[in-house]
Amino acid sequence: MNFDWRFFIDLGIISAALVLATWLRSKVKFLQKFLIPNALVAGFILLPLYNYVLPYAGISSAGLGILAYHLLSISFVALTLKAPPRQKTSKGRIFNTTLSVLLEYSIQGLTGLLLTFLLIKTIRPDLFHSFGYLLPLGFAQGPGQAFSIGESWKAFGVTNAGNIGLTFAAIGFLICSFGGIFLINYGIRHNWICKDKIQFLGKKEISSGIHKKGSTLPVGSYQTTHTEAIDSMTLNLALVFLGYFITFLVLKGLSFVLSFAGKPGEQLAATFWGLSFIFAALVGLLMKQILKVTDTQHIMDNLTLNRISGFSVDLMVTSAIAAISLVVVSKYWLPILVVTGVGAVVTTYSVIWFGSRIFRDNRFFRTLLIFGVSTGTLSTGLALLRVVDPEFETPVATDYTYASGLTFAFAIPYVLTINLPLRTYATGNPLWFWAAVGINVVYFLFVVFMFSRRAKGRIFKHMGTLWYPE
Repeated sequence: MNFDWRFFIDLGIISAALVLATWLRSKVKFLQKFLIPNALVAGFILLPLYNYVLPYAGISSAGLGILAYHLLSISFVALTLKAPPRQKTSKGRIFNTTLSVLLEYSIQGLTGLLLTFLLIKTIRPDLFHSFGYLLPLGFAQGPGQAFSIGESWKAFGVTNAGNIGLTFAAIGFLICSFGGIFLINYGIRHNWICKDKIQFLGKKEISSGIHKKGSTLPVGSYQTTHTEAIDSMTLNLALVFLGYFITFLVLKGLSFVLSFAGKPGEQLAATFWGLSFIFAALVGLLMKQILKVTDTQHIMDNLTLNRISGFSVDLMVTSAIAAISLVVVSKYWLPILVVTGVGAVVTTYSVIWFGSRIFRDNRFFRTLLIFGVSTGTLSTGLALLRVVDPEFETPVATDYTYASGLTFAFAIPYVLTINLPLRTYATGNPLWFWAAVGINVVYFLFVVFMFSRRAKGRIFKHMGTLWYPE
């Protein structure tokens, strides 16, 4: 019987690459020194294979982008189903963390859009006007968002944005890994980290990524059910997949309603499908509230949900990088280098300058985490934080967990307006493009205004100094 094996062939190839990458991480000091995630290594192993070797065996990369798209939303359902952490935290620190992330959204958006305008007026008049938005999508949000939103732009006549978005995300991961380690060493040399942490780093062995034989292993998950009835992992996965199925039904319903509005409605529906991770997160929050109201939230295990989310992100990152079409990238190599190069410099400088002034405790730790999530994903940001705070003894990671929900709420209007420049590309009317620029300016001014109120005199003192002295 001839069954379709394409999904499991891709999954098997990705799995083989992840196993090889894990072995390489355990042996190669370079990968250990720069904390290169195994999923990133696996993705770059598969990148040339899917472009130049596997097509001869009839295996294409078409399914990889689809896999990354679905895994993104699945990870969002798993994350939003988690019960909030119980550690004590500070509303002030949470809001300051949210401001830091929103600042990078606006700065990267402004940088990308203005550079796109410059490129269109000079060497690339055929460039689509939303090209610059792939900078915050790929850097600050990750490969899943960059691909899914980029793919939704096909409704506006842009065919390669999803693939280019994956390229932005891959470059962001590299900047996060190499730039993050450079930032740590730079902070040590300039006394941005307290002396006891400097001594610890001097003695710390760089992790191979695998726990040593015979060592005490951390708990990865807990059982919330009796196994003879149903395995706890099965129940947690079932609720996550149920949430994603409900997301599909919601999007199907919205698409049906919007179809009565003609082509504008169809374009908006395509946008919503590209933003499926937002709807997935909202469904996850709704399901969590239902479990709370029915007093059944205890059947969910946060650690198990972490494993599901981690599994989804690892596979998503690997498949996203492997899905990059080098033929498409070669056509846009100069705009990509210009936008990512300038974006990396602006992001690094703004994160350090802002972080050293807005935060009052664990300033470098918080700044390092914001740098990681502004160029990669939460996973890479936490990997950088773990170098200086291996046991997460500080409240930095917990504060970010709370802040991510608040950031998500603030960012929804931002994400929903990302398609505005495409209207300029489709109609030739420049007002839509400048409206998008204006939205980024509004976000930027909001952050600066709140910063001036919360940081008080720090915004005016030592303005030319990268790291605020204390």
